[in-house]
Amino acid sequence: MNWNVVTFSQLTTDSLYELLTLRTDIFVVEQACAYPELDGKDRHPQTLHVLGTDDEGRLLAYSRLLAPGLSYLQASIGRVAVAKAGRGQGLAQQLMQISIETALKTWPEAGIQIGAQEYLSHFYQGLNFVVNSEVYLEDGIPHLDMLFQRPQHNDRLY
Repeated sequence: MNWNVVTFSQLTTDSLYELLTLRTDIFVVEQACAYPELDGKDRHPQTLHVLGTDDEGRLLAYSRLLAPGLSYLQASIGRVAVAKAGRGQGLAQQLMQISIETALKTWPEAGIQIGAQEYLSHFYQGLNFVVNSEVYLEDGIPHLDMLFQRPQHNDRLY
């Protein structure tokens, strides 16, 4: 896998099309959830896009990192997506590790909060996120807010 972290202005037209297609395929079509996918946050100058492509250049994994104050007081990681062709290969874990490391490096004092789909809470707990809200519905899907907790040992984040 090839991992790149870029701003909106660094995205090519093709990579933008691919990431929007991936997000729509998963969050709108697969999850049968009509919601405002284009929320204006993609173009914010501090937003970072994490792209995981295979050796043929196909986008298999994606996440969006938002600066503190855009969604939460903390930095946030969202739109976490792995294409069907990339599932079962540990890409979600790799994607989140890169996303967490990038967010902590970019906004070291901010912390990280996510709005996770409830069924994925165990996955995120394995990455040192802890639940900090009751379950709530977002676009008809049960979600939980979760905060990243730095591990006690500084030699590894996970």
